Amino acid sequence: MTVDELKAPRPLTVVTGASSGIGYHLAKLAAEHGHDLVVAADTPLDQAVSDLRALGARVDPVQADLASTDGVQQLIACIGEREVDVLMANAGHGLGGAFLEQDFQAILHVINTNITGTVHLVQHVGRQMVRRAHERGAGRILITGSIAGFQPGSFQAVYNGTKAFIDSFAMALRNELKGSNVTVSCLMPGPTDTEFFQRADMATTKVANDPKMLMQPEDVARVGFDAMLKGEADVVAGWRNKMQVAISKVMPAQAVAEMHRKLAEPGSADK
Repeated sequence: MTVDELKAPRPLTVVTGASSGIGYHLAKLAAEHGHDLVVAADTPLDQAVSDLRALGARVDPVQADLASTDGVQQLIACIGEREVDVLMANAGHGLGGAFLEQDFQAILHVINTNITGTVHLVQHVGRQMVRRAHERGAGRILITGSIAGFQPGSFQAVYNGTKAFIDSFAMALRNELKGSNVTVSCLMPGPTDTEFFQRADMATTKVANDPKMLMQPEDVARVGFDAMLKGEADVVAGWRNKMQVAISKVMPAQAVAEMHRKLAEPGSADK
């Protein structure tokens, strides 16, 4: 290795929702590929930061609520003037239960985390990537959507609606950026063995309690990371989830909603 190579800056990756689950494993993959990191989450990042630094990465953590403009601005301030090579916009959370019984502030928090904060960050970083792509080569954006975006989500109506937006947004942005040397990929997981269901108050649902339905977060992250490196448009993680998407595209919407109800209705684990 030459002196110039030793001095060369490492690529910088920004990962949101990086304290656990899919986001944590996306950050690990970036560190294993020789990237430095800015990681963000609304929960403590100490363990994730320790693990990532052990892999040789410089890591700057931001614990902030990315549902708020202030939280996104904290992350943007941490990035500063540094050039971002990869953005993995993964932050998001769910909200189970009947829509009319949900607290409206909780509903807004889901919308603002999954949509508003994501769009805000992607626009800021994406503008910088496009300006500098001709100097630095390809910029890469990976947005975590969901197969839920294809399904009317009975007892998860707001979450599924936000993911329908995100899936569509990612594909539209990818098309807009054709020729810019910046690629946009959309990772669409299905049910995954993370803290998602506990945080979404879905612990008594069938989907949260059926191990056969749950993928491991490290496997989901690998599928998304590899698709991003290849510049693919979108990827559904797991054969079972691919089947779910195919079924959702051909069945009547109300039949899909009824199918979703059987998985997500509170107490369905006991039925």
